[in-house]
Amino acid sequence: MTDSDAAITIERLEGDVFAVCVAGAGRETRHHVLLAPVVLARLAPGHAPERLVEAAFRFLLDREPAQAILARFDLPVIARYFPEFERELPRYLARG
Repeated sequence: MTDSDAAITIERLEGDVFAVCVAGAGRETRHHVLLAPVVLARLAPGHAPERLVEAAFRFLLDREPAQAILARFDLPVIARYFPEFERELPRYLARG
């Protein structure tokens, strides 16, 4: 079971750290994600960092429940667990 329809809220904290809240099915999880500007420029040029973080969480939620997502991680770590991440990311960025 995944949480692909969950509501995702993103707040930029200090520097390159984003707080992410995933709410759905009566549950809520919280995460801190580090997104360096060089990673944003490589993975999602022309997009706001919040957009990349949201797309990354949509990708993750299509594959695992929110409770399985790490509480703290550097965004490029996703590709270690899901090698297809960077290849499929443009499709998630294109979603409105």
